[in-house]
Amino acid sequence: MEILNSKLSSLNLYVFIRIIRNMEGLLCGEDLTNALEMASDMIGLMLEDTTTYPKPSKLESIHVADNDIKTIVAIDMDDYRRNNPKTIRKTVTVPEYLVKMGKEKNLNFSAVLTKALKTELNL
Repeated sequence: MEILNSKLSSLNLYVFIRIIRNMEGLLCGEDLTNALEMASDMIGLMLEDTTTYPKPSKLESIHVADNDIKTIVAIDMDDYRRNNPKTIRKTVTVPEYLVKMGKEKNLNFSAVLTKALKTELNL
């Protein structure tokens, strides 16, 4: 979870400044709901390559101006990674006859392997 400090700009866009130790980011949204969704995505992008997460700021310790809003944005990183997967090239060994049959049927080997792994892992 992260603390966001927001201001309503003259363009009627919400501009969020994320406040957390050693991480800063700015984003704009069409409205508050859209900006919060974008904030969640931005947090996911910033944290997707790590499993050591920074500690959240305490809401009480954040001081904002009168026109600002502070809020908490929650993100489930496991869910984020499932819905925003990075692809990795893997070399696999399969029997030659399966490769031949797969090519004849124009199979996408990566898609077949991905589907089989999801089935095997009950995802």
